[in-house]
Amino acid sequence: MIFSFNFLLAIRTQSHKWTVYVRGATNEDLGVVIKRAVFQLHPSFNNHIRVVESPPFEVSECGWGEFEIGISLIFHNDVCEKQLNLYHHLKLYSEDDSGPQSIKKPVVVETYNEIVFPDPSEDFYARAQKHPAVIVPSLPVSFNVPFDNLIEKKGDTKDHPLNQWFINFSEADELSKLSAARQQVQAHIIKLRRQLSIVDGPAFG
Repeated sequence: MIFSFNFLLAIRTQSHKWTVYVRGATNEDLGVVIKRAVFQLHPSFNNHIRVVESPPFEVSECGWGEFEIGISLIFHNDVCEKQLNLYHHLKLYSEDDSGPQSIKKPVVVETYNEIVFPDPSEDFYARAQKHPAVIVPSLPVSFNVPFDNLIEKKGDTKDHPLNQWFINFSEADELSKLSAARQQVQAHIIKLRRQLSIVDGPAFG
């Protein structure tokens, strides 16, 4: 019974392979900006504080539970003296309950954060200019990249094994969404004003 229990426990704790990463929205080399990334995993993991000194800034592990991961980004000295602390909730299970979870299509939850450096040094600016964005189209969904084939790569993420699942972030798309949302809000305000004017009725002196 003891061996059976341990075997079942091992299967449960190794149910999912996952990767948490920090990448450029357009696959640029974040090593130009980030000197070090520190990932704080759940205390149940061995060595739950993981320090990554060079790109790709990511950690891969196996487990079964979802939890919040703390991420600290330490920048190069000529970029910013303060570190940036982020938090990301590890998501292992899809929100779609219509059928069994596919082992060919991973659950991808990416969060877009924009960092502005208002007064970049000349060295930092020159270094960043030499590492432009790398736009790479997503591969067909039918193309599968096994986790066993994950290879650590340096620099940009255009050749990352998980690239096909990356979400494409576009500044133009974001501005378009904001504009559409603003128009919806303005239309809703106009509608509410009309309803209020009907309820209040004409004013009599």
